[in-house]
Amino acid sequence: MMPASGAELRRPAARSSGRPIAFFLPSVRAGGAQRVVVNLVQGMAERGLPVDVALAIAEGAFLNELPPNVRLVDLRAGRLFRSLRPLTAYLRETRPRVLISSISHANLIAIWAARLARRHTPVVVTEHTTMSLANVPGSRLGERFGPMLVRAFYPWAASVVTVSRGAADDLARSTGLSRERMEVVYNPVITPRVLELARRVPDHPWFAAGAPPVILGVGRLSQAKDFPNLIRAFAEVRRRRAARLLILGEGEDRAGLEALIAELGLGADDVALPGFRDDAVSFMAHAALFVLSSAWEGLPTVLIEALAAGTPVVSTDCPSGPREILQEGRLGALVPVGNSAALADAMLHALDHPPPALPAAALDPFTQDAAVDHYLRVIEATQ
Repeated sequence: MMPASGAELRRPAARSSGRPIAFFLPSVRAGGAQRVVVNLVQGMAERGLPVDVALAIAEGAFLNELPPNVRLVDLRAGRLFRSLRPLTAYLRETRPRVLISSISHANLIAIWAARLARRHTPVVVTEHTTMSLANVPGSRLGERFGPMLVRAFYPWAASVVTVSRGAADDLARSTGLSRERMEVVYNPVITPRVLELARRVPDHPWFAAGAPPVILGVGRLSQAKDFPNLIRAFAEVRRRRAARLLILGEGEDRAGLEALIAELGLGADDVALPGFRDDAVSFMAHAALFVLSSAWEGLPTVLIEALAAGTPVVSTDCPSGPREILQEGRLGALVPVGNSAALADAMLHALDHPPPALPAAALDPFTQDAAVDHYLRVIEATQ
């Protein structure tokens, strides 16, 4: 029977009985929060737990990575804010054990839908970024009033999860929410898929034997990632030694980055921007150095992936996550945000003095099993 909301269901051939754990997202387009949810869903499904994934619109690069025993609920809303009504109907009809949402605007929709459904469905909201920086005042209502809406409605949630201690501290400062109510759960970054990708050879000519060392950046070409900082730092590195810079990702800042590359006198044999790659970990495993140049983060997945791939890393000491991941700088250099000269010096040092192998347990908190275990404890506490 089709739900009253008109949502379309993809029912798995077989699944465990019981009320499902439900996840809600706008879509599963390529992005850090979306990757985290897909990894969580995979980990829970592998344990035989019934899982639903409700999407405002069922599209995105990660759609085919949802396991066959997971039920996909396409709310067919087109846009996120139109998903309130069909999500409410889904909650009334299915009555999932819990609803887990990610991304601030989706979190608000989830909270409102649970209240409108008038069913006891606890909502766990997850914040993946540093709110005070991600919600810089702008023209959009969500950007200007996001912290106010969070302050007003997040207390309705059964649990508030953040992906790092720094993100939790910032969320409390910027919204006035109680820090004690927040649960820090590190993302499920290290999965069997990540380890398998690390064993692949990337299909790019710059990784040929005898080629100059490749410095790698990965992320959306956007303000948060501050790739101009990385490009300026690389220009200084290039003046002092042979190297190449490869940045994987796509986004609104592409034209500006290409203009900066030309302005600095760097050519196509120095810097390449080949776009988004879903096998970025294979590039990490064969790069001489991975660099995170971000102005802000929540918990940078790519930094953890690079460490898991065995690649030396350098990172800005941005809020939030790098300092926690790199254990106060013991696992990789931390430099001030936006300081291209300091970044260049750290890159040169890492290229010339590769660090020793990581301690065996350094990345245990970021494994899929650890994250699934932690989320299940959070869910149990909401029942």
